[in-house]
Amino acid sequence: MREGAQRLLESGSETPRLDAELLLAHAVGVGRTVILAHPEAPVGADAARGYRADIERRATGEPVAYIRGLKEFYGLAFQVDRRALIPRPETERLVELAETEVMRRLGLGRGGTVPLRILDVGTGSGAVVVALAVSLRRLGAADVVEILALDSSAEALDLARENAVGHAVADRIAFVEADLLPDDGSRVDLVLANLPYVRRDAMASLPRATTFEPSLALDGGPDGLEVIGRLLDRLPDALVDDGLALLEIGGDQGEAIVTLVADRLPGWSCAVVADLAGSPRVARVWRG
Repeated sequence: MREGAQRLLESGSETPRLDAELLLAHAVGVGRTVILAHPEAPVGADAARGYRADIERRATGEPVAYIRGLKEFYGLAFQVDRRALIPRPETERLVELAETEVMRRLGLGRGGTVPLRILDVGTGSGAVVVALAVSLRRLGAADVVEILALDSSAEALDLARENAVGHAVADRIAFVEADLLPDDGSRVDLVLANLPYVRRDAMASLPRATTFEPSLALDGGPDGLEVIGRLLDRLPDALVDDGLALLEIGGDQGEAIVTLVADRLPGWSCAVVADLAGSPRVARVWRG
């Protein structure tokens, strides 16, 4: 492991030791805690070869999550590959807020014979919507919600379905290939969206690992809010009268999203919620 960590340090990894531990655990087929608890344990020849190959992949900049095919998010393990963006820890804030909002609305009497309808726009790997579905099942609310996961990429939707199956919520989520909104014109109570929000001129300065991810899932246009702005334009057709949109934004876009909502949606409101690091992370958008 020391050899692998040194190779990654020389290649420019910001977390060479952690990367080496995760990749060794992956090669051996155990959890990282086992590696840490038994650093002296011998490694078989096949595992050693696989480990060295994975170290070289990581040395090129490929994300550890893609090499392992796995990323932890909201306490769950998700399959990940180049079909979709790797789930980020800060996106867990979006799931937390969605869960709170769903339970608040159900507490006010929504649901029951008229299910609460949720739309996840740009679902990608399905991490947000699958994590939410698992949480709602745990809270006993799975039967009173309808969840729609939408993406313009058929490949990403396939990955999202695989994750839904893996967490036994595939029967709780409908997957649709479309751009921003479904074509049937139906309205929902809650829109969730983690759309591209990186400014185009900032793409080149992103960590090297992001070059392995789909650029369309990152590039938010000249101001970073181009795709989000397109969704804002269509929110009046997507939300019921008392509906709410929860939109993930960049940590430097708090003021910009408030201004954008005021410009695009006169008479609507926008409040920005911070993540655990104190950075703007989710915009709440609603009528009134």
